[in-house]
Amino acid sequence: MTAVVEGPPRRMSERTALTVIAVGALLSGGLAFVGAPVPPPLVPTVAHLSGMWAGYGVAVMLLLMARVPAVERGVGADRLARWHATGGRTILVLILVHAVAATLGWMQVQGVGPLTATAQVLGFPGLLAATGATLLLCLVGAVSIRAARRRLSYETWHAVHLGTYLAVGLSFAHELAGPDLAGRPAVQLWWSLLYTSAFALVVRYRLLDPVLRGWRHGMRVDRVIDEGHGVTTVLVRGRHLDDLRAEPGQFFRWRFLTASTWRSANPFSLSAPPSDRFLRLTVKQVGDGTRAIARIPVGTRVLAEGPYGAMTERRRIGDGVLLLAAGVGITPMRALFETVDAPGARLTLVYRAASPAEVLFRGELERIAASRGARLVLLTGRSSDPANALTAENLRAWAPDVAGRDVFICASPRFSAAARDALDRAGVPRSRIHEEEFAF
Repeated sequence: MTAVVEGPPRRMSERTALTVIAVGALLSGGLAFVGAPVPPPLVPTVAHLSGMWAGYGVAVMLLLMARVPAVERGVGADRLARWHATGGRTILVLILVHAVAATLGWMQVQGVGPLTATAQVLGFPGLLAATGATLLLCLVGAVSIRAARRRLSYETWHAVHLGTYLAVGLSFAHELAGPDLAGRPAVQLWWSLLYTSAFALVVRYRLLDPVLRGWRHGMRVDRVIDEGHGVTTVLVRGRHLDDLRAEPGQFFRWRFLTASTWRSANPFSLSAPPSDRFLRLTVKQVGDGTRAIARIPVGTRVLAEGPYGAMTERRRIGDGVLLLAAGVGITPMRALFETVDAPGARLTLVYRAASPAEVLFRGELERIAASRGARLVLLTGRSSDPANALTAENLRAWAPDVAGRDVFICASPRFSAAARDALDRAGVPRSRIHEEEFAF
């Protein structure tokens, strides 16, 4: 088989992505004013504008869910997740505003009461299906509330979110039949192409690419290693894996094809630099899905979406590097610790674990530090201990030139917040702090 090597990974910057989204929002919002009287009446204008922006926003959400590599690598998975969460809430509000304003506008035009107006509006083309779509989106929004997420497994949360695709399909007929698009073939064609392109990207990158890569690279589980304390390392072997152009600091969404795990693709970082034959990931057992990974048989087929993530050496600005990790957040930091191009004297890894027994990859980290002349700082005592606290003074002790270094963080939200505060006090510019959060 002839190897097909991909070119340099393409990346869309955050600024470019936001600009494209904003321009699209202006164009779609402008359609609400085409043919409208001057000055336009308030309630109908609110109904049209909120409806157009909600429909456009849904297409943007599809694009954000498509996992287009150029966007994931350039913007970063954590930023995309925040955009998706903010956008989802905004769209739900716009849909509800659209429904209320449309009903009020119909009441004004027809001179009928709210119940009669609601019944008549629901009789419009595609409105019953669109109402069902709204209820589905409300359900998705409800399970996305932080308190609800904490009570759900990743698998359940993911299954509910698949209802978003059904909601989009149910609402599309109403969008085309709405007053802003009906009778305008060119606009209907543009709107249809927008949604078709979004769905095509979802199908390509979330369905076809993992299957085709699974066939080409033949990935299978080579070893399953119990690291202790509920942590498992999985070594995946395959062929031509360097064609994936994965970088230390990145992650894949892994789907292990067993009866209990094939339904979910979970994001796990590479815990060692990738090679042509092997990829390594390390998993903390926090739910049924991750516990099942610890029992995966050797030889199990693996599908991997990615690589994703922007927390790589490409984010660096200067020469020195400080890596901050806690718990299983050591996985991408361990890979960067081995490979990042920094002088040993200006490379420091600070790693907090609950106890000495829970330090992952200790032997590997000590060997890397010794071979590179880098500094390894292990924090295994109480965080209240002054010697272990994340303070500006301690950061300067561990890395005297910390204000001039790039800092990579992978840890719990609490540790990351404390780290950002200490780094700010130590004079590290925000532009030099790089982190990604993979919480669902």
